[in-house]
Amino acid sequence: MKPWADVIAQLQRTGEAYVLVTVIGTRGSSPRETGSKMVVTTEHSFDTIGGGHLEYKAIAKARELMLKRQDCQHIEEYPLGATLGQCCGGKVSVLFEYFAERGKDVWLFGAGHVAKAMMPLLAELPLRVHWVDSRAEQFPEYIPDNVEQCLTDDPVGELRRASAGSYMLVLTHNHQLDYELTEAALKRADLGLIGVIGSDTKALRFRQRLAHREFSEADIANLTCPVGLAEVPGKRPMEVAISIVGQLISLYQAETPRHVPQTAIDWSILKQELDMSLKD
Repeated sequence: MKPWADVIAQLQRTGEAYVLVTVIGTRGSSPRETGSKMVVTTEHSFDTIGGGHLEYKAIAKARELMLKRQDCQHIEEYPLGATLGQCCGGKVSVLFEYFAERGKDVWLFGAGHVAKAMMPLLAELPLRVHWVDSRAEQFPEYIPDNVEQCLTDDPVGELRRASAGSYMLVLTHNHQLDYELTEAALKRADLGLIGVIGSDTKALRFRQRLAHREFSEADIANLTCPVGLAEVPGKRPMEVAISIVGQLISLYQAETPRHVPQTAIDWSILKQELDMSLKD
């Protein structure tokens, strides 16, 4: 069983949503002491606040809070004997702290030299990366925590899973597949970036083909090809990787709100609620 602190450290790296569940008060007999914690995600729970029906109800409440999709805190009181059927017979007050998912979704198609060079950089950024290729042997043994490996014979079909606003990077080994992915992405019209690796000549050919397919000038203008920062030149895989990652950083930083106060717990209100509950 992973300790809750280790789990949170990993979740913060990957940007996945989670709820930190903490026992903040007890009265009478209880399965765990004040300060006991567990972490709940959409699919798993880690560590424990005592097990049994108490933990079952706490996990259900945590996932209910996750439906709000924004940071929040909540206190719940659990009489252990009357409603939960546990023999302890005491009362437990539980604090739920929900931390919504962080970072942007990036769909990276292709597992060639440039994509591999990008991985150590992407692993350190607040991004959720979906790495797609049909060739199992091209994926390295180590995949960073914030990267989902997607092995599929239908890369274009995978694009249906991308949420609105996702960044899309097309770096495959096949120009025809690059074009099919580009066309499918432009038809969606809701992605934040459609970036395709290649030369100016490739970019011109793609734009001509799209125009022949009756894509409008506005549609075609949503294509970024060649992808990457023009001021970061070079053809080595790491040079191209740095150029592309630099563009991603520029984009998500521009979308990040500035001077937004972080959600904070009003401990005075929570203490009042806790004191009142323990007097009941």
